[in-house]
Amino acid sequence: MVESASPGAETHEITIAIVVFKPDQQTVLRTIQSLRQALQFTDAKTAKIFLIDNTPDGANYDWLSESLAGLPFEIIHGQGNVGFGRANNIVVDVVGKYHLVLNPDVEMEPDALATALAFMDDHKDCGLLTPQAFNPDGSRQYLCKRYPNVFDLLLRGFAPCGVKQLFATRLDLYEMRDQIGDVVFWDPPIASGCFMFFRGDVFKKLGGFDPRYFLYFEDFDISLRAAKFARIAYVPKVRIVHEGGNASRKGWWHIWQLARSARVFFWAHLLKLS
Repeated sequence: MVESASPGAETHEITIAIVVFKPDQQTVLRTIQSLRQALQFTDAKTAKIFLIDNTPDGANYDWLSESLAGLPFEIIHGQGNVGFGRANNIVVDVVGKYHLVLNPDVEMEPDALATALAFMDDHKDCGLLTPQAFNPDGSRQYLCKRYPNVFDLLLRGFAPCGVKQLFATRLDLYEMRDQIGDVVFWDPPIASGCFMFFRGDVFKKLGGFDPRYFLYFEDFDISLRAAKFARIAYVPKVRIVHEGGNASRKGWWHIWQLARSARVFFWAHLLKLS
């Protein structure tokens, strides 16, 4: 079922896909409000927001009506919990010239989309843009990653803080802290799925996300696939705040999904372990 504020098969300069599952209303509202402000800063003539709800049995969207008022949007639901990648792929055939995959816990600076659009217009070889990110407390997040190995993933996801400190240099290298700063950096191997700004034809050529990933690692996979025919750019002038989350703190179901997706990822990419 689709609830639409702008029906029809339109072509848009920018489309935005936000996948939610049993969403925290206040978090999503903050994301929508920041998105509204960011769209107002752009010169994009047409835009459309797709809110894709994986919550089983539908939901009540009255709480969103005021926040979405005046915005071109569709709410897509009824597919059940099909996973992050499959949900995003529902709109793969209707993405705009540019397409943003956006987490529902991301707030962006008002000029973030305008800056991203300008960068893409100036750099035709860029197919995927990743931003500079901060935690809600103002500390920096490192969204770009080097190709992982199992030990790094276990350290980062599950090790106590004291153990992480022992391997801080190793983890810093994995998070590319020696490369990622306040200037544009080209071709990081992996970009985070919380904010992936694609050239629309690149997202279509990829066929969206690999549906084998229910949750976790789909961003690793699509980054590596995108890099085969387009460049990835870290652009620090595009700034976001990302609440983020740690799978180990979310319970055993999330830990299982992380482990399952890691297995799929490493098999798919020829077990490039070090």
